[in-house]
Amino acid sequence: MNRNTGSDYELWRNKDRKPFYSVYGHDFGGEPWTVNYINREPPVTPSYNTLDALNNPVLAWAELESYRITGDKERLEMVWEPLVHYFMALEEYLRQGNGLYITDWASMDNSPRNIYLKGGGCGIDISSQMALFARQLSEIAKIIGKAEHVKKFEEKATIIGQNINKFMWNIQNKFYYDLTSNNELIKIKTVAGFWPLLAKIANSQQIQELTNELNNIKSFNRTNRVPTLAADENGYSPKGGYWRGAVWAPTTTMVIKGLESNGLNDLAREIAINHLRTVVEVYKITGTIWENYAPDTLSCGKFDNNSSVKDNFVGWSGIGPISFFIEYAIGVKANAPANTIEWTITTRKRTGIEKFWFAGNTLDLVAQEAGTDGLRQVRISTEKPFELTIIMGKKKKKLNIPENGTIEFRL
Repeated sequence: MNRNTGSDYELWRNKDRKPFYSVYGHDFGGEPWTVNYINREPPVTPSYNTLDALNNPVLAWAELESYRITGDKERLEMVWEPLVHYFMALEEYLRQGNGLYITDWASMDNSPRNIYLKGGGCGIDISSQMALFARQLSEIAKIIGKAEHVKKFEEKATIIGQNINKFMWNIQNKFYYDLTSNNELIKIKTVAGFWPLLAKIANSQQIQELTNELNNIKSFNRTNRVPTLAADENGYSPKGGYWRGAVWAPTTTMVIKGLESNGLNDLAREIAINHLRTVVEVYKITGTIWENYAPDTLSCGKFDNNSSVKDNFVGWSGIGPISFFIEYAIGVKANAPANTIEWTITTRKRTGIEKFWFAGNTLDLVAQEAGTDGLRQVRISTEKPFELTIIMGKKKKKLNIPENGTIEFRL
């Protein structure tokens, strides 16, 4: 939509009601192509939009992340029907005959994967996102009491996951890949291959193999983690090259949350802190926040002609100095529906957060610098009662914090 007028973004609107097509084709600014559906009938009603209007269907994920902080059940009830219709529309226009989902450049504008997706190829990212979407619709249905939908969407997620593991996992290379329209694997390792972690599709062995890849200095374990194209792929750019290696906050977030959802919290935190440090160090040098970052140097992302990507780009790049800082550097994670906070302290220095908001409550959590005896003074002030768990090394303390109270103790 045009943000100034609220009208449709005309370039991505299928004004002539043609068969489903992409304006840009396999690259942002490329040539158009029409979707070729294989082993299924094309949609009866032409799409209102072109394929380019697809970004990434992660709105249910966003709503549940919001719910985790706000506890606003009424909002989930309000967005339920639009989310279900969105899912159904994507099924209608993006589902290929193999049960996986079509993409073009999938907002990875100049990735070397894109040209092979021409005509109706399936993306590991969009397919995993649809499994995640279905699983999260099931979760939302459970929260808002729509029991008849819980099993239906969970079954959809399971079927998509089975198709992904059948067609998109490569046993020899131990990685998830995109598919051409002819069901051939596109053996180019991109950050998209980690979406099955978050979608809870990968089994224990696949999780281990993906973890190994994240720790492989020849591919994804670069100075700045995690590059969008593996460093051992043709076309990789140490400067970033936009989607040929640059580190982007949204994809790094996907990797971190995918690791956490599978219990790999230490690696998730390691990657989050690595990204946060990169953003901070480059800010010290340049005085701003960037659209993306170079994978092999402490620098903003650059194109091959050495021109820089967009500066003053808080947008998604604000994830680092806000979300990663709060959740991984300070270590505060809130669960509004349960009215709980878990605070993992990993430093001996003064740490904490003041005026932290969750579930309509504003509170302070402050731990002073540890003394020579290793103990520290901790102060918690709150407007409303909540349950707090503090984790510090092998120490774990659970507290019920009373309303309008300030508690101080040594830990």
